[in-house]
Amino acid sequence: MNTPRDTWSGRLGFLLATIGSAVGIGSIWKFPYEVGSNGGGAFVLCYVVGLALIVVPLMFAEFAIGRRGGGDPAASMRAVLQNGGPSAGNPGGPSSHWGAVGISGVITGFLILSFYAVIGGWMLGYAIDTAANGLAGATAQSVKAHYEAFLASPAQMTLYHAIFMAATAVIVARGVANGIEAASKVLMPILFVLMLALAAYSIVEGDFAATLRYLFVPDLAHLTARTALDAIGLGFFSIGVGLGLMITYAAHAGIEVNLRQIAIWSVLADTVISFLAGFAVFPVVFAHGLDPAAGPGLVFVTLPLAFAQMPFGTVAASGFFLLLFIAALASAISMLELVVAMLTRRFDWSQSKATTIAASLCFVAGIATVLSFNLWSGWHPLAGLSDRPGIHSATLFDLLDYLTSNVLLPAGGFGLAVFAGWVVPRKLLDEELGLSRTGARALHFLLRYVAPVGIAAVGIGSMFS
Repeated sequence: MNTPRDTWSGRLGFLLATIGSAVGIGSIWKFPYEVGSNGGGAFVLCYVVGLALIVVPLMFAEFAIGRRGGGDPAASMRAVLQNGGPSAGNPGGPSSHWGAVGISGVITGFLILSFYAVIGGWMLGYAIDTAANGLAGATAQSVKAHYEAFLASPAQMTLYHAIFMAATAVIVARGVANGIEAASKVLMPILFVLMLALAAYSIVEGDFAATLRYLFVPDLAHLTARTALDAIGLGFFSIGVGLGLMITYAAHAGIEVNLRQIAIWSVLADTVISFLAGFAVFPVVFAHGLDPAAGPGLVFVTLPLAFAQMPFGTVAASGFFLLLFIAALASAISMLELVVAMLTRRFDWSQSKATTIAASLCFVAGIATVLSFNLWSGWHPLAGLSDRPGIHSATLFDLLDYLTSNVLLPAGGFGLAVFAGWVVPRKLLDEELGLSRTGARALHFLLRYVAPVGIAAVGIGSMFS
């Protein structure tokens, strides 16, 4: 087993870093508009069930593999098998093939971060612009025009992309304890305070009763297979299991840390923040008769329109975009560390050198996403190769988003689920997680059957929807 060069200073730091990895813009930006697009309570019910049956078991497994393996995802998966698994003592055995699943997770994380950093830059740009210049206006046309003008400026988008990527790199370059953990201890309390303040503001100024009904009273008409798959997919992807992020973080956890508790508390915290995001968004939406199914534009077009009509709306809007920036930064840190951890071990680079190289490459790759919204917006790479709706007219960013979300993420998650349920020695999971006999049997069943089937269904459904 490899010994990590750097470890978490304690349980709290590990917990806050894990929560930061899980709580990204998916939890605060995507959760409200996915709930709105899928009818409210029925989607929420499926979301919670998916967390319990798929996300938590897979997070348990990643934590156990990471701490026992002590390295990046590929190294940890190989080490788990070579040190007591079916391929012990056989370096060229099955462990070398399973390591490819870990490598694919790192590649997927890099690709996601390349466009995630661009979106994180939007959040920062919107926060600064709103605080400095106020809201665009009280009409849908003016708000939409402001949004489109922002996207039409490659120079402005590149600047904020660079700032976001640089901030992420500075934190990761300082290492686990002095960088990631220290930043998480600052970012997470700020995020919670902002989230509570915005939710309280929205509840007071908006329609809280309608929000409660919408979120917690399932409309059975919306309880469909498509709703269930979308809900499970959101939970799986927003928490970040399947990439190997949790393997990377757990590799730095001491034996005294209760991995089971950290996993449960992390998922609970992410779920609470997602619901707080709902309480920050939907009371405003319902109070002003807006459409909760506005999709991704709910944050950039619909909400600014509502905030413009409310007392202290500019302050609230600035706080909301700052909140999204902090959430995106906390999550981006874990994705960059995922890549850096592999580079430091494979090439024996220092943390700062690996971070500089990875962040620079990610910034350059992100330029393609920036240009997809302006100078390259009319370029559809697969226009002559596919007549599927949404594919033939897709921009380069659309295709990258589709490839990572619909193909690579489900494939990697499925591979990790199969590895954890069918290949990893059951005794290893029991020892690392401290499970009772009943708990061990339940986890083994979920990892062997429920998680792979659920992830495969989400992946196949999203590819052909």
